[in-house]
Amino acid sequence: MAVSGVTKSARRRLVWLGAMIVSIAALIGIGVATGSSATLTPKLALDLEGGTSIILSPVVAEGTVVSEKELQQAVGIIRQRVDSTGVSEAQVSTQGNNNIVVSIPGKPDDNTLKLIRSSAKLEFRAVIATNSGATTSVGGNGSSASPSASAKGGSKTSASPTDASDLNWVTPALQAKFDALDCSKQFREPGQVDDPAQPLITCDSSGYAKYILGPVEISGSDIANATSGTTTTSTGAQTNNWAVNLSFNDKGTKAFSAVTSRLYPLTDPRNRFAVTLDGYVITAPATQAVITNGDAQITGNFDQISSKSLADSLKYGSLPISFQVQSQENISATLGTEQLASGLLAGLIGLILVVIYSVFQYRGLAVVTIGSLVIAAVIAYVVIAFLSWRNGFRLSLSGVAGLIVAIGITADSFIVYFERVRDELRDGRPLNAAVESGWKRAIRTIIVSDGVSLLAAVVLFTLTVGSVQGFAYTLGLTTIIDLAVVMLFTHPMLQILAQTRFFASGHPWSGFDSKALGANYRGRMEFKTSARVTETKKAKASKEATKRQTLAERKAAQQAEGDN
Repeated sequence: MAVSGVTKSARRRLVWLGAMIVSIAALIGIGVATGSSATLTPKLALDLEGGTSIILSPVVAEGTVVSEKELQQAVGIIRQRVDSTGVSEAQVSTQGNNNIVVSIPGKPDDNTLKLIRSSAKLEFRAVIATNSGATTSVGGNGSSASPSASAKGGSKTSASPTDASDLNWVTPALQAKFDALDCSKQFREPGQVDDPAQPLITCDSSGYAKYILGPVEISGSDIANATSGTTTTSTGAQTNNWAVNLSFNDKGTKAFSAVTSRLYPLTDPRNRFAVTLDGYVITAPATQAVITNGDAQITGNFDQISSKSLADSLKYGSLPISFQVQSQENISATLGTEQLASGLLAGLIGLILVVIYSVFQYRGLAVVTIGSLVIAAVIAYVVIAFLSWRNGFRLSLSGVAGLIVAIGITADSFIVYFERVRDELRDGRPLNAAVESGWKRAIRTIIVSDGVSLLAAVVLFTLTVGSVQGFAYTLGLTTIIDLAVVMLFTHPMLQILAQTRFFASGHPWSGFDSKALGANYRGRMEFKTSARVTETKKAKASKEATKRQTLAERKAAQQAEGDN
């Protein structure tokens, strides 16, 4: 490749690198200008910014003890709930033998707090009576919603109920309690535990409708998955109507098939199936079909936000035990801020030492090393700010440690490259050829080294939780950034500098000093091995050969010297 072609290729890669940085920064700027959640600085995690701490205590029947297995299962489900809202670096842990502590960085939104507080069991109950018409329906995937008329019923007889939808559940006392219920006033105690084998009088979560519900027929733990999305027509065309897609496990599939078979022939409101969370009805769709495959679709007056909220409640609402909020308070980040300052100071000292080493060891090439570090830092900053905006990423103290480690990763890459170029120069190649040959040798080593770091980061992120994941995330991110910087900045810059007289002439301050490399400059950017070095090598070789002579060979050599 001609010299001009090498220069053009190098400049093109530098332009691509600059365009990438500017594009990400521009996207963040647009996000800030349009009033979205984008910020010019990365969001900080709990240990650096502080946040909200919520303590949940279990509510169980008298004499019942919460097992360690139930508590750990609850921790996992609550952690899933928090993660589903996009909040990162949240901490969910146990306190003592009963309580669960949820710590969230910053100020959590209402939906996140609602998911955490709604910690009771998710249950499915048949609707026996209500004062409100149905606005949603449940059927197989692809079914459409059709509102049902309101109904109110009761039984004056004393016959025993035959199923969960039987009107004989409604005794005069229960009917009177239903009539007196005022949903605008508090009617349930915090953490109230309901008997699953008895009917329930309650309201929906909005306080608009009230219900008489039959005994529990399906538990929330029988839900395999719940997602939100738009519906499709019978021809497969996508509509603008949002729905919640629900699937059950084997046990839930059998139970749901039996329930829908019973409810489908009934009239409103007894063909409706209520889902309760923390004792409140979150949805009560009418049954539009007998569903035997365990896949149902809830349709109605949903939008994107409300359908996702319901799907999250269905998916993450099932806990093995009920909880109530014992306390909620703001927590400060004083300790984390002090640690951050210490960490940044350590990183700055490390960076200064790397710069000093670069100037001492590589002289003029320190321009490339410092530039590589600066570019890597800029890319890491804009990428983390972008991820904070679009992915909810929050920078923790352990994440900062991962960024500091990146200094060593970047330094290792350019050291490998520079030393390979120097080896090529010692072999007598011209500088331009040494840069290209050294790059081919160095990039393989750099890829292997960064690959090991990336693999370690992936393993740590996959197998751990909490702060260790934060470290693994930034370690993996900066490793990928290092590869981009080496390919799009370090190598192109060295290609361009190799065309300048200062570096091509082997100037003592260029980093390619002939004396330091053990080679002599012989013009046109080529080096040759020093005569003194060659003589020294020959003398050492002769001395070594003498040591390896046999006794007879030595006597013959001495006799030959005497004859001469």
